[in-house]
Amino acid sequence: MTARVPIGIVVNGVTGRMGYRQHLVRSLLAIREEGGLPLRGGGRLWPEPLLVGRNEAKLRDVARRHGLTDWTTDLGAALARPDMAVYFDAQVTSEREKALGLAIAAGKHVYTEKPIATTLGGAVELARAADAAGVRHGVVQDKLFLPGLRKLDRLVRGGFFGRILSVRGEFGYWVFEGDWQEAQRPSWNYRTADGGGIVVDMFPHWHYVLEQIFAPVRAVTAHVTTHVPRRWDERGRPYEATADDAAYAIFELDGGVVAQINSSWAVRVNRDELVEFQVDGTEGSAVAGLRHCRVQHRATTPKPVWNPDLPGADDFRSQWQDVPDNEEYDNGFKEQWKMFLRHVAEDAPYTWDLWAGARGVQLAELGLRSARAGRRVEVTELTGGEPA
Repeated sequence: MTARVPIGIVVNGVTGRMGYRQHLVRSLLAIREEGGLPLRGGGRLWPEPLLVGRNEAKLRDVARRHGLTDWTTDLGAALARPDMAVYFDAQVTSEREKALGLAIAAGKHVYTEKPIATTLGGAVELARAADAAGVRHGVVQDKLFLPGLRKLDRLVRGGFFGRILSVRGEFGYWVFEGDWQEAQRPSWNYRTADGGGIVVDMFPHWHYVLEQIFAPVRAVTAHVTTHVPRRWDERGRPYEATADDAAYAIFELDGGVVAQINSSWAVRVNRDELVEFQVDGTEGSAVAGLRHCRVQHRATTPKPVWNPDLPGADDFRSQWQDVPDNEEYDNGFKEQWKMFLRHVAEDAPYTWDLWAGARGVQLAELGLRSARAGRRVEVTELTGGEPA
């Protein structure tokens, strides 16, 4: 039997939706179900999660359901344990920066959800501290692992589009207010003081999608609003939404590419998937979502003619071709966990560090600044930890 090589992982925020479902169950426990992560030198890396949270009853229930025994409400005690090599954070945004700082100070490698901090200054300080401490650090960039976006990335790398002209993204769905139907998102998402807001939540995602698949973002123009100002929390109590629930943004990328992305928790879905990106280039176009990707090449592009006097006869959707999978797509969160654990255990390369997370926070800050000022804002490079 191949020897197990245990690696202790402090998992903070495990009672939340993402921390539990995607990171614990579908990633760390799924890796264990596969027999561990094979290592180059032999043996299999075996995640040993230490569950951390604020609610003792919820932690005990999660542990019981999955046959785990190691849990605590004391983060300090968890970080003091020498058998814990990695700290992972999936808490509410407002608690993340402090906890990451404590983990770095304790000499733990850190892996975290985003945004990594509520301000660019805080994000930069975390990245600097991690570099100075010599610990490995990574940030979840889950959208890059979606099958639809992996197909889109394949098209870009293969030169399918020719010169890329524009990217148009639509993300969002109707989040119920909480009065007559339970809301699908926690109430803190709508309170600025708790780190809520769709710009803080989604612009870091759009940053790495645009930067990694297309080109670096050089400027942003954004309009931000709160469409639904009154909501009801988890106990049925009404509250005023102080954070934005919709953002309409134009991002200017290197090479003259223009990206327009609408993000909203106050929109009803009339598209194939909850997020879709349309990319148009001189040689072809593509529409990619969570799983699917369709293309239309220059040679097969029809020639529509505008004539409002006649009913439309074109079935535009049928004129596009599906991009084949050509490979198996596993859970993206699990795949990225494997990459980060290999980064820690084997010094394998890993791109998405705390500096990448800081650039995402920067874009969110600049988007909010653009909305307040009503103007275009340029994005300066983070060089050596400070804006150039």
